[in-house]
Amino acid sequence: MTRYILRRLLHMIPTLFGVLLITFILFNVVGGSPASMSLGKNASPQSLEEFDEERGINKPLIFGLWTTTRACPDWKADSPGGRTPPRVLAAGQAFAVPLHFPLRPGTRYRVRLDVAAGKANTAEWTWGPTNALLRRAVQVASGNGPQVLDFATGADPSREQPPTFSVAGAATLEGCTLRRRVRHIADSQFVHFLGQMVRLDLGTSMATNQRVTTMLKAGIGPSLMLTVPIFLGEVAIAVVLALFCAWQRNRWTDRTLVVTAVVLMSVNYLVWIILGQFVLAFKLQWFPIWGFESWRYLLLPVTIGIVSGLGTNLRFYRTVMLDEMYRDYVRTAYAKGLGAGGVLFKHVLPNAMIPIITNTVIALPFLYTGSLLLESFFGIPGLGGMSVNAINSADVDVVRGIVLIGAVLYMGANLLTDLCYAAVDPRVRLE
Repeated sequence: MTRYILRRLLHMIPTLFGVLLITFILFNVVGGSPASMSLGKNASPQSLEEFDEERGINKPLIFGLWTTTRACPDWKADSPGGRTPPRVLAAGQAFAVPLHFPLRPGTRYRVRLDVAAGKANTAEWTWGPTNALLRRAVQVASGNGPQVLDFATGADPSREQPPTFSVAGAATLEGCTLRRRVRHIADSQFVHFLGQMVRLDLGTSMATNQRVTTMLKAGIGPSLMLTVPIFLGEVAIAVVLALFCAWQRNRWTDRTLVVTAVVLMSVNYLVWIILGQFVLAFKLQWFPIWGFESWRYLLLPVTIGIVSGLGTNLRFYRTVMLDEMYRDYVRTAYAKGLGAGGVLFKHVLPNAMIPIITNTVIALPFLYTGSLLLESFFGIPGLGGMSVNAINSADVDVVRGIVLIGAVLYMGANLLTDLCYAAVDPRVRLE
């Protein structure tokens, strides 16, 4: 068994890497700019740059040496009649690269100027008031591509003039971009993300500015205190009632429980919450309505959770038990004089454990996320409400952390399912 467990754990590594890659693509590529979503459209470019710098988002996506920067607004002239017309420079006129904020000290940058083709000019780049850092001549000729200049900032870029482009003859400028050089080709968002995962660092919440791990530790306790009793109560009651239905099959007690299960399945989850709060908590005052101060505050939401989910589990487990009741070994047990209790608990239940384990163990990873409606209506500070708030506020790190932990727990649940199969069924061999 040890070799099997180790082999399964090794198989989880590429699966986990695939999950990390998909998660990275969804949250870093498809999702748009986290800085803009978190700080709003009116945030300054410097605030957006600082936000990206803190979270390692201002790096190349997978690999590369050059990355974008918000210090200079990238612009490109539109077609005739567009909003951004080309910039026409007269002879001797200088063009200073527009900067929103000072550049980084001691950093290499690259400026790209798109000059209209078909106009021969002699251009000269300068950087700083005395051109001490860089001076380079560029010949712009017909048919040439964009003009690119690399330069490095000094110890205090705030005292230096922005990079300036001056021409000896007239030129038409159609675009300008500024890029920043990173430390090495692997200094990228994806490598930064993998490094965080190796360090078990899930990032920082954009909404609360707290560590995501701290928020998860604070919310997982209330969530498990709510979901674990619901889970155990549903399974225990549903299995017992399913065995009773198998014993009383096709009788009025069996049919009554089936009708009850259908009714429980048909009533909306929200109806049970409102009905329980209004009748049991408000009118009869048997339970507290709101809060999370002691175990008494969990009695009503746990009861509602068990009642609302009991119908589905009862129908499923009843079907499993009835399928076993018509097997040959059950008729043989009855023929040997074994009583109903012995048949149900010594033969039917053990042979029905495979589907029961499959249904219960796969549900384990979802316990940690809590119950959204119950936590919201009863004021329980769990992960359910935290997840919804993170989605509504575009809190990428929190949502990503919850998704990753759920994926890891799901893979662990699959392994636990196989181990339970081998424990309850001697025919199953772990090879």
